[in-house]
Amino acid sequence: MAQTGSQLNQTTLACSICLDPLKDPVTLPCGHSYCMNCIRRFWDEEDGKRLYSCPQCRQTFTPRPVLVKNTMLAELVEQLKKTGLQAAAADHCYAGPEDVACDVCTGRKLKAAKSCLMCLVSYCETHVQPHYNSSAFEQHKLVEPSQKLQENVCSRHHRVKELFCRTDQQSICYHCSVDKHRGHDTVSAVAERTERQRELEGSRQEIQQRIQDRDKEVKVLQQEVEAISRSADQTVENSEKIFTELIRLMEKRRSEVKQQIRSQQETEVGRVKEVQEKLEQEITELKRRDAELEQLSHTEDHIQFLHIYPSLPALSGSTHSSRTNTRPLRYFEDVTAAVSELRDRLQEVLRKTWTNISRYNPSGARGTLEHKILQKGHEEMMSALVQKL
Repeated sequence: MAQTGSQLNQTTLACSICLDPLKDPVTLPCGHSYCMNCIRRFWDEEDGKRLYSCPQCRQTFTPRPVLVKNTMLAELVEQLKKTGLQAAAADHCYAGPEDVACDVCTGRKLKAAKSCLMCLVSYCETHVQPHYNSSAFEQHKLVEPSQKLQENVCSRHHRVKELFCRTDQQSICYHCSVDKHRGHDTVSAVAERTERQRELEGSRQEIQQRIQDRDKEVKVLQQEVEAISRSADQTVENSEKIFTELIRLMEKRRSEVKQQIRSQQETEVGRVKEVQEKLEQEITELKRRDAELEQLSHTEDHIQFLHIYPSLPALSGSTHSSRTNTRPLRYFEDVTAAVSELRDRLQEVLRKTWTNISRYNPSGARGTLEHKILQKGHEEMMSALVQKL
């Protein structure tokens, strides 16, 4: 109940402006209380209005009220602070479920400050004082609070385990050394701890050295990762440039092949059309002569026929052979075959290039290997293209 009342007072005695406990509390005519500096700053902002109000109830005052410290309220706040600190200190000292409790305290137990390996008891700050002040406890060993003190007691003789049997590798009491462990290699627990401590320090040094070595290796590997990433980025950039150049050159060659084919097409078509026109002229002339001969053949006057027929010019020989001299269209087929062969050779070059790239070992030779491989493929493709075209 006291704790609940304390919490209620802390809420009630707080300034509604800064939300902290009242400091130099002042009470306004409306009854609400504030820190003196808080309400002063609040009213300083209202000076231009010539009207001063309460931040909570908004009641206005004219003129500006004179602020006087409420001494009674100030004393209540100070008492509340002391009560709250004492309660907090007390709660902080009591042992919780996870803490080691004092074995001497009665009622609600305080936290243990030390545990004694001789007494096998844990003490709070108050009950441990005799171990510091009395010479009777000089040989006792105080350690940090421990919940495993009973592990230091021999379950057979109910005595503190002060010895260590190296033969059986276990802690024992004095009675065990002359009973079950008679003739064994036994030493004091302190001596064994000292020996094991030296081993522990040696192990720690070895571990720390390994940690340093592994840290260095990790840094080297990190540098390797960064180097691989930089090399990969540069290689991608170089490869993109080379492939872009290859595509540009292939487009250029494709345009040149197309232009060459169209030019040859125009030449061949012109040649054929020229022959065609001459043949058509000859056909027209032959048809005209045939019409004249047909007309003469229908003449009934024999004398007229015999007079005209000898005067007709003889049929001249044709300027063209009876079979038109056309060229076989092998030229375009040869181009198609050449381009097809280029495609096959290009595929073979790309296959070999990809094989070389796949075999490339990043941990081996570095530098411009990938550039050399792609450049070699580019040269082979361009050489094949020039040869075929």
